[in-house]
Amino acid sequence: MLTPQLSIVSTMYCSSEFIVEFHRRMSDAARQIAPDYEIILVDDGSPDDSLARALALADTDPHVRVVELSRNFGHHPAMLAGLRHARGEFVFLIDIDLEEKPEWLADFWHDLDAGKADIVYGVQSLRAGSAMKRHTGTLFYRIFNAVSDIAIPANGCTVRLMRRAYVDALDRFHETHVFLMGLFSWAGFRQQPRLVTKTRRPSESTYTPMKLIALSLEAVTSFSSYPLTIIFVFGACITLLALAFAAWLFIYKLARPAYILSGFTSLMVSLWFLGGIIISVLGIIGMYIGRIFVEAKSRPQYLVRRVYGD
Repeated sequence: MLTPQLSIVSTMYCSSEFIVEFHRRMSDAARQIAPDYEIILVDDGSPDDSLARALALADTDPHVRVVELSRNFGHHPAMLAGLRHARGEFVFLIDIDLEEKPEWLADFWHDLDAGKADIVYGVQSLRAGSAMKRHTGTLFYRIFNAVSDIAIPANGCTVRLMRRAYVDALDRFHETHVFLMGLFSWAGFRQQPRLVTKTRRPSESTYTPMKLIALSLEAVTSFSSYPLTIIFVFGACITLLALAFAAWLFIYKLARPAYILSGFTSLMVSLWFLGGIIISVLGIIGMYIGRIFVEAKSRPQYLVRRVYGD
């Protein structure tokens, strides 16, 4: 089987309404770049008929390959599965929901061909979504870059065009907790940003607020031990304050022997405060221990049920 010049990778989860149009527009864009291309659609355990629609396309278009995962493993492991099945010398990763336009392929191709970069990745000129989503997204990037050993581009997108060597490097990551945006930056190579403007769509995102919070916690704990350092510093500060307050009480008692120490209310407040701090500290430590436990089991990041179109 001949190796295609270009591989296009996208994932499907509740994506039924986008598949046909995505395939049409993506195929038109790919034909302008490389006649020998493949479109890899990864079914991430989608509960709708996304898989059936993708298989119907694969039956009529030999360029389409479908990777069916055994269940829903999450967006980032699904993207990694698609990258590992890509065979092209160049790999174009893009979301299927059409917020990222398939027609961008020509611009990304031009940037990659004109420069010496190994990857051209999209950065939103103006972050899409509600005001709350934009502010919380900006806050996440600031916190992550402040506490992490690596920096990720603010308002980065999924869409990116990569050379084979870079994709092969990504294949070497095997940690269970996958935060691809961090891994994209950690891998290094010569990376070049390109400003894009995503198209907002009326349908709701599959990333619920709880999923976004979980992803944020996973991102920070996967790339930084800084929270543990904060715990130590905070605990040391509380200890010093407690010792200073105890020394002040001792000196005050020596100066005024008749003074009677009291303060049930302040004592209870202190107990509740310290109790909350201890529980929070144990929770943060527990998250790191839990990740060590999961990684020690060395379970696969995903399982493939079947590959269609090979």
